[in-house]
Amino acid sequence: MTSVSVFVTNNTYIDFEVFGHWLNGLTVHEAVQARFQSGILQTTGASPDVLQSDTLDNYRTFSLLERFLQAPPKLATQVLLQIPAAVQRTLIEKYYDFDSEVIREILGKKLTNRHRKDVDDVSERTNIRLRSCRRQYDNCKNIFKTVEDMEGSLVNNISVHFLLPEKLAKKYAAIVFFSNNRFETGKKKLQYLSFDDFAYCADLMIHNWTFGAADSQADDMDVEMDRVFLQELRDLKVLTGDKDVYEKHRGLVCSALRGKIPDPTYADIESNFKNLSRCIVSVASGLIHSKELKDFFVDLVEKFIEPCKNARWSKRDVEAFLKAYEAAIQQIPQLKRFQPHLLIVWTRYMTTLKKCILQLYHS
Repeated sequence: MTSVSVFVTNNTYIDFEVFGHWLNGLTVHEAVQARFQSGILQTTGASPDVLQSDTLDNYRTFSLLERFLQAPPKLATQVLLQIPAAVQRTLIEKYYDFDSEVIREILGKKLTNRHRKDVDDVSERTNIRLRSCRRQYDNCKNIFKTVEDMEGSLVNNISVHFLLPEKLAKKYAAIVFFSNNRFETGKKKLQYLSFDDFAYCADLMIHNWTFGAADSQADDMDVEMDRVFLQELRDLKVLTGDKDVYEKHRGLVCSALRGKIPDPTYADIESNFKNLSRCIVSVASGLIHSKELKDFFVDLVEKFIEPCKNARWSKRDVEAFLKAYEAAIQQIPQLKRFQPHLLIVWTRYMTTLKKCILQLYHS
């Protein structure tokens, strides 16, 4: 007779309240205290010893699951614990969720083991437990290392390899994009900006300025800027370097804004048009260089946003100016006749720049 060994088990129960304590970096003792203070003994009739034992058992389960959560597709194929698919999805999403203030601290930095020691400082500045900060850093590093050299959609690659919902995958796409291009986000004048501000801009840049952009001819990846496009942006210098083009552009913008914005703002645009235009064009022409690309947000704030704020422009004034400034180029005969391709490059650049500036322009 053949001998057969059979192992039967029920679905593993996941207490997501305790899972939250584990993710937040609480020790078993601290988690027991938190559960005790929530009144769980009164509602369940359990004893303190049972509460201690249950919490410890949950923590052991989470520690066992962690290696599968670090490679989410393995969670569905592991045979140690029976976990329903819906519960697996929730576990993965919660494990990869993060505190925006933690990610804001590491955004744009190299995601390497050597820089992991800096997480201690992040924990102190954000008042978020070190264990939680390390998990969030390691998740970012893990995703970055997995998808940085992949071709195709960055968001899709993250969703497929880490089973994350699109909204969360988009946030990680911003983190990967910023780390790969080393954008400066830590300067003092940028401290007022949130992770969401940067993530919004990253999404725009990925969809419009990378090799994977819809209007790019290259079949490549979303993490790399389209070098051909960045090179073409240098031709925009004609907007400030050619006197006839400059005067025509200035006249069209002022004509479009006259009577539609407050008089002080209009007077400021009329007198400072050259500085405003030079800023927008110089940012464009400099993106081909790694230093200028890295300082993209610093330059926007320092050269455009701060001067406009000092002149007391409202966000509506900024939006009106940028719309008029962008549209006027299409009406310049010299460009329409002799440099039609430049108009396409201009639209690709301004569509993203305009939205980024407005996102960064806090009242």
